[in-house]
Amino acid sequence: MRTKSIKKNRINVVTLGCSKNVYDSEVLMGQLKGNNKDVVHEQDGNIVVINTCGFIDNAKEESVNTILEFVEQKQQGEVDKVFVTGCLSERYKPDLQKEIPDVDQYFGTTELPGLLKALEADYKHELLGERLTTTPKNYAYLKIAEGCDRPCSFCAIPLMRGGHKSTPIEDLVTEAKNLAANGVKELILIAQDLTYYGLDLYKKRNLAELLENLAKVEGIEWIRLHYAFPTGFPMDVLDVMKREPKICNYIDIPLQHINTELLKSMRRGTTSEKTTKLLKDFRKYVPEMAIRTTLIVGYPGETQEQFEEMRDWVEEMRFERLGCFTYSHEENTHAYNLEDDVPQEVKQDRANQIMEIQSQISWELNQQKIGQIFKVVIDRKEGNYFVGRTEFDSPDVDNEVLIDATSVYLKTGEFYEVKVTDAADFDLYAEPIHAAPKPQRKELKVKSV
Repeated sequence: MRTKSIKKNRINVVTLGCSKNVYDSEVLMGQLKGNNKDVVHEQDGNIVVINTCGFIDNAKEESVNTILEFVEQKQQGEVDKVFVTGCLSERYKPDLQKEIPDVDQYFGTTELPGLLKALEADYKHELLGERLTTTPKNYAYLKIAEGCDRPCSFCAIPLMRGGHKSTPIEDLVTEAKNLAANGVKELILIAQDLTYYGLDLYKKRNLAELLENLAKVEGIEWIRLHYAFPTGFPMDVLDVMKREPKICNYIDIPLQHINTELLKSMRRGTTSEKTTKLLKDFRKYVPEMAIRTTLIVGYPGETQEQFEEMRDWVEEMRFERLGCFTYSHEENTHAYNLEDDVPQEVKQDRANQIMEIQSQISWELNQQKIGQIFKVVIDRKEGNYFVGRTEFDSPDVDNEVLIDATSVYLKTGEFYEVKVTDAADFDLYAEPIHAAPKPQRKELKVKSV
């Protein structure tokens, strides 16, 4: 007995995890729409596809809980079928089949044709680059490569995504043109490692050439770089960033740690000296660049002294953006052979210390922006504010610019020049230089008869 009315044969795609999963869900939805299927993203549907994450413990727990939630809905007759795909399914399929047998079928990260067949759809090669985007209309993710060849000791991504495989430049340009035709103005380039791009196809690191080609796409105004790897960074990318106004002065480069001994154990292929020199080169060649990084605390064997070395280094480097993770002991990784010997409460305390330092740095850097003028894109309206971003900020993870919506009217998805009037730890407050005042609501006059 169905307990609530849900439209029959509507496929609800639920996305967990990172932006690469968002991209994969959008490709799946594009294929389903191309097969004339009724498909929605995280809305009601009687057929559910859960795109899972299996990266670290918290993500795995969220994925399992989501699967159990929809299985319960199936048992109660609220949904008819539940399919599971993505990284968790790739990594733990036999375990999941045994522990949660009520899922109709499990699929790995490379089994899109099989998943489509289970959904009574065909994989259509002609839909290459066609997606149903789930992000706000003004930006979209562009996945330029799949998988990873890096040997990082703590990371399970190669187990779930396989080796590095670049997408040809011409295919990415076609996809970018399709996105621009649908109103997308900002491309956020993603991969496990952007800087490895092209080695498999062109026998050289070819990110700079890709950027030059994408910058020619009409309608695209910003191109943003996520997930660069420090070892072997192709410095010609900085030349393109300086020369081409469409390339945001922004880079996301996860560095993980700064202690040379730990970097060696992490199998990062670099040292403290090389890492610091790379960052100084970034500052030298593109002084206005905003650098985002992520760090890991509590890696096996991390001593108090090694942590303090990283803490002091964070204070010295003054990153514009920074995130910090506690180490997660992942089976089948190289680091799993090491003893996970830093207590969880020590890991959390170290992460808190790093983020407290970063909060102060962010506040100080934001104070310097008061009175300055920036170009911002408006992502959404929230309460009494229009919420925008500068070129130095990526969606969901970075600072936002808040503009009083009670006094001006701004269009979401449009760019505006704004002047910063105030600043907090992670947000800026601003007013537009040129914007229409908010239209006054007209009172309806009723003539007396």
